Amino acid sequence: MKRDDFISQMNDNLKLVRTEYGLNQDKMAVCIGISKKTLVEIEKGRSSLGWSGAVTLATIFSESTVLQNSYGGDMSDMLKALAFENTKIKYPKTMGGKIWWRECKSGKGWKIQQNYISQHYRLLTSDDRHVCSSFDYDTVLNAVAMLENRK
Repeated sequence: MKRDDFISQMNDNLKLVRTEYGLNQDKMAVCIGISKKTLVEIEKGRSSLGWSGAVTLATIFSESTVLQNSYGGDMSDMLKALAFENTKIKYPKTMGGKIWWRECKSGKGWKIQQNYISQHYRLLTSDDRHVCSSFDYDTVLNAVAMLENRK
């Protein structure tokens, strides 16, 4: 998935999330920081949330059943994969991926997992510390090589 795909999907989910939360267009527009006119245009497919608006919607409505079912649970990891694409950062420890993740590959001191819904990958250390996330499997494999070379 690329940013444009995510934005498009969030545009499509906007009205569903608004309905799920029982918000009218005025209230929803205030919640995500856009005008009602812009919200109406997005819901009609004539405009877009853009990256910031899509992230805002995903963050504020992170407990939405619509969004969790669309993206495989908590979207924060997927958002980081999109936001930090081609950027190295230090991630905090995770819970190890007990529900939404399948293990793809593992080695001494690491494991690669893939989210069942969004299909993005992440690399965790043996103590479940997040090393990287990407939709590109080869990018995660390269991170494995760098991790192994540090030892």
